Order: sequence, then structure tokens, then C-alpha cells
Amino acid sequence: MLIDTHAHVNFVVYKDDGDEVIKRALEQNVWIINVGSQYETSRRAVECAHKYPEGVFAAVGLHPIHLKAQEINAPVDEFETVEFETGAEKFDYERYKALAQNEKVVAIGEIGLDYYHIKNQKSKIKNQDEDAEVKMAKMLQREILLEQMALAQELDKAAIFHCREAHQDLLEVLKNWEFVGNKRLRGVVHSFSGRWSQAQEYLEMGFYLGFNGIITFARDYDRVIKEMPLDRLLAETDCPYLTPIPFRGKRNEPTYVKYVAEKVAELREISFEEVAEATTKNARELFNI
Repeated sequence: MLIDTHAHVNFVVYKDDGDEVIKRALEQNVWIINVGSQYETSRRAVECAHKYPEGVFAAVGLHPIHLKAQEINAPVDEFETVEFETGAEKFDYERYKALAQNEKVVAIGEIGLDYYHIKNQKSKIKNQDEDAEVKMAKMLQREILLEQMALAQELDKAAIFHCREAHQDLLEVLKNWEFVGNKRLRGVVHSFSGRWSQAQEYLEMGFYLGFNGIITFARDYDRVIKEMPLDRLLAETDCPYLTPIPFRGKRNEPTYVKYVAEKVAELREISFEEVAEATTKNARELFNI
């Protein structure tokens, strides 16, 4: 058994065959957590989870890139470029709280900081104001992140963190959260992209790290995967993105999480079965499923 702890079968790219994709995963004993990125995709994640008596769950949250209207054009590698337009959504605590109280919701996410897209957006105001605009965008991301962390704490849900080119700031937010007297959150830094030293800081605070198809075609995270405790590692796909080898260039799906687990096993020089058992146990404990 495997659990894909970060999927987006609730996204519009699966509108014609999402049920087939999920059934294919369940037939292969792969459970799924569909993760929201704004209110509508969060609502669809919950709706999708209710179609299945077992094995499909939801996370609800507002992704930092959806706080501002912008065009996203982000190359992943030579095979994949993520392109879409997003509008600005204002975070409504009570609206998300009502959705998150659904029995199928196991986490608040994905939430976090994304400075990559801030730096890659051309300012629509005067050049001399670009630095101020960037600072304001970062402040807004931190403000909404803290609100959603408060929601996770209130509802005793795990948090799914997105972090791109912002690990030092996210670490600071998490450390300050406890420093001012808040309860320690449980959660995962999904699609981990930081350095080993940063991984150690997250692990010391009790967080899990999630890995996906990136590890099958990039060597950047080999050390983290080899040296981190296996009982803090989660497998994910982040589908429809980041398709693993041998399916690069095709749409990703939850069944492909097995290739992530196989790569983890290869790097740690242990059996696939040991990785599958450990990552499933980890996911069950973190998300209470």
C-alpha cells in the first residue's frame, strides 16, 4: 500500500477522467489526499473525497500564488512548463473553517510562501516602486500563512506547507509561531526543495518532508533522502505536475507515486516494501487516517 499525500485530481485538467484516475489508483492500493489551492479547488477536493467510502481525502487551503492576479509561466525542466492565469482571492477564515470541518478534510493546505513567482512577475507600477511591491507581496503571503496556521491549530488539523525560494522565511515563521506561545503544529513541507541544513531545522521542529517525481530526475535532494529519518518522509506526486521517470512529458497521476517510493528505496539502499510500509505509516499518523 502507498499513500499519495499530495495530489490535485481535483484540478480542472482531470475534469474528463478524474474518476478513472482515482479508481485506477485505488485498484492498485494507492490512497490519495487531494489538496486545494484556492476555495473552489478546495471545495472540489472535498466533493471528490465524498464519492469514495475509503481511500480518498481532502486538504483545503489558499496557495500563496492565488493572493494576487497574475500570469504563471514557470518552467519545471525541459519537459514541463506550468502555465495558467490566476485571479486574486481574499482569504475568508470562516468560509474555509466551515469547509475544513468536513469529516473528509485531513489537513489545511496547501499554504505557505512562494517568492519564485513574486520575483518573476513584472511590476505593473513604476520601476522605482518594484522593491516596495515585492515587500508588500511577501508581507501579504506571511499574513495569510499565519491565518491559515491559526485555522489548522483551531481545528487540530495537519498543515501542508508549500515553500519555493523562501525556506529561511518559512523557518522563521514556524519558529516565531512557537516562540509567542502557540501550540506546535504538525505538518509537512511538501515537495521539499531546500538544503540539508534547512531540512534538519524542519525535522528538529517535528515536521515531515514530502518528496515527489523530482527526485527521479534531479540529484539535488539525494543527501536529504539518504540521511533524514525514514519515519519523517512522505511520498507524493503533486500531480498533474512533476511526472516521474519513466513518464516524463506526460500528465502525472497518483499511481505514479510508486516510482517515487522506488527511488527512495534505491537511494537509502532498502527495499521498496520497507519504504511503502514506512511512508504509509507516516501519512496515517500525520493525517489521522
